[in-house]
Amino acid sequence: MQLSNLAPIPELYVSYESAQKLKHEAGALPSWDLSQRQVCDLELLMNGGFYPLKGFLTEADYDSVVDTMRLTTGDLWPMPVTLDVTEDFAAKVEPGQDIALRDAEGVILAIMSVTDKWEPNKSREAEKVFGADDVAHPAVNYLHHKAGKIYLGGPITGIQQPVHYDFKGRRDTPNELRAFFRKLGWRKIVAFQTRNPLHRAHQELTFRAAKEAQANLLIHPVVGMTKPGDVDHFTRVRCYEAVLGQYPASTTHMSLLNLAMRMGGPREALWHAIIRKNHGLTHFIVGRDHAGPGKNSQGKDFYDPYAAQELVRQHQEEVGIEMVDFKQMVYVQEKAQYYPVDEVPEGSTVLDISGTELRRRLREGLEIPDWFSFPEVVKELRRTSPPRARQGFTVFFTGLSGSGKSTIANALMVKLMEMGGRPVTLLDGDVVRKHLSSELGFSKEHRDINIRRIGYVASEITKNGGIAICAPIAPYTATRRGVREMVEAYGAFVEVHVATSIEECERRDRKGLYKLAREGKIKEFTGISDPYEEPQNPELRVETENVDVDNCAHQVLLKLESMGLIKA
Repeated sequence: MQLSNLAPIPELYVSYESAQKLKHEAGALPSWDLSQRQVCDLELLMNGGFYPLKGFLTEADYDSVVDTMRLTTGDLWPMPVTLDVTEDFAAKVEPGQDIALRDAEGVILAIMSVTDKWEPNKSREAEKVFGADDVAHPAVNYLHHKAGKIYLGGPITGIQQPVHYDFKGRRDTPNELRAFFRKLGWRKIVAFQTRNPLHRAHQELTFRAAKEAQANLLIHPVVGMTKPGDVDHFTRVRCYEAVLGQYPASTTHMSLLNLAMRMGGPREALWHAIIRKNHGLTHFIVGRDHAGPGKNSQGKDFYDPYAAQELVRQHQEEVGIEMVDFKQMVYVQEKAQYYPVDEVPEGSTVLDISGTELRRRLREGLEIPDWFSFPEVVKELRRTSPPRARQGFTVFFTGLSGSGKSTIANALMVKLMEMGGRPVTLLDGDVVRKHLSSELGFSKEHRDINIRRIGYVASEITKNGGIAICAPIAPYTATRRGVREMVEAYGAFVEVHVATSIEECERRDRKGLYKLAREGKIKEFTGISDPYEEPQNPELRVETENVDVDNCAHQVLLKLESMGLIKA
């Protein structure tokens, strides 16, 4: 049964009285603290944004969605929405049991009746849903490195919605939007999905789309989770608010969607269309490479640029929403206006600034022309991303014990302090062990925890405009990648591989550690009884044999200069 776009849509919340009773009873249930992504998913399950789902997918529904993009009922549903948990937690829960789902502060949001518990084949999920088992894809990386090993499935009883302290007046549930459209008498509404700030080309595009469909316009940006490295949602919403005045007030509305994007290309676009249909929309703009995550490990695009439009077009009747295909808009210099790329008059000069080029201009403090964006938007972006030479960054040295990491790191710290301008913090292995990780041993698990702690502190220093210099051994690729992600959310991450051979490290061995490791007196010693996974493409590789420390530190400075992180 198709719901009319303005009639109320079923929600999974119980009445206020029942919620109070359930809250009380939930004290005795096992509790799962939801991750940020799970909170986003739960909110859209409870408020009808993920209709017809009644909870996290069961194993049968999960298999069906992965293979056929449909639930076992036959309903179209392209994206697995699963509750992933740790093995430890899963061991305490059996199908037939209820669990309390809580936010990071421990506030209860819902009760889940667990019907299924299974260990998924994540490589199969990656291949089928995202098209490749390649960790360069943010969702695949999440699957393998962040998501729990076990999935739980079952229906949800909603107790209360997650609390948002920001932009409250801009957040609407599907039923609130439907009521708003009913009240204003809007019959046709086209949604514009975005995870980027709006520039002039987007404004032109949305104007045209609304005019073509003879519809009102809903700007519906995603403020849940997007791609690592995207502009944070606080900045984006301030940018959207700055340009709302450019739209006719009576025909345009803006609402924020708390969705955790998977960047899943065609499947994601179809998922977005279903979610927008649930929010009462009749038309949906699908862009070129909609929800694409960029390049794969081989440097090629994950998805064909028009695959998303094709998939949504195939299913638009079944979803009950009409697709408006997004033509890339370019600025024609001679005409001083925007044209769809396929309508540019012959012989014209086309001007365009890509996302990469925009980031470069912001990073280097260069001019961003008025034809490209609105001065108010540029001002907001400059506030959040000042030129690189004023941003925080992390230099992460990795190498074998005795390779010279700490010595070079110390020399670099002194040189950067001499230059002045930003606070510099050295997070050296021994110092960190003493102050942050005194209770940890040297097992693989403990060494990983230690490196992640260093990464977390470095990311906070970077976020606040300082320079963090780290010098742990950090032997594992996956852990270094995790640290890179933490830091790159806020600034540059410069990996420096101190590539001293094991023979040279043993020869220098001041602490006598290699000798003890060779004698079997130190277990799991990197380079002897435990592997060191060499970085494949660090920003810099430094050879220390027959090179003095000063020269090594100078090479790092030159690298920082070439990246625009310090002024020449």
